[in-house]
Amino acid sequence: MNRQAAERSGRRAETLAAWWLRLKGYAILARRVRTPLGEVDLVARRGNVVAFVEVKARATEAEAAISLDRNRLRRVAAAAGALAHRYAREGDDIRLDAIYMVPGKWPRHVENVWHG
Repeated sequence: MNRQAAERSGRRAETLAAWWLRLKGYAILARRVRTPLGEVDLVARRGNVVAFVEVKARATEAEAAISLDRNRLRRVAAAAGALAHRYAREGDDIRLDAIYMVPGKWPRHVENVWHG
C-alpha cells in the first residue's frame, strides 16, 4: 500500500473508532494530537476517565495487536503524559486505550493497554 492510501486508511479507521467510542458514551476531545514526544490518535472522555486512544487497522486482530508494540506504546504514553494537563481535570483517571479495526468485524476496544 502506498503512503497516501495508508494515510487515507488510517484516517478512515480513526473516524470509525471515534464513532464507536461515541456509541459507547465517550465524547471525543481531540483527534491526531501531535507532540514532540509522539502522537495520540484520539482523546476521549467518559465521566471522569480521559482515554488517550491508539487506533490500529490491520487485516487481522493479531496483526493489529502486534503492531502496537512496546516502543509504540511508550511513545504514545509519553505523548499522553505531555497532553494530560490539557484534557484532564483534577481527580480524573487517565489511561491509554487501543482500538483494533479489522475488516468485517466490530471494532475491539481494549482499555488500559499501558501498564508502565
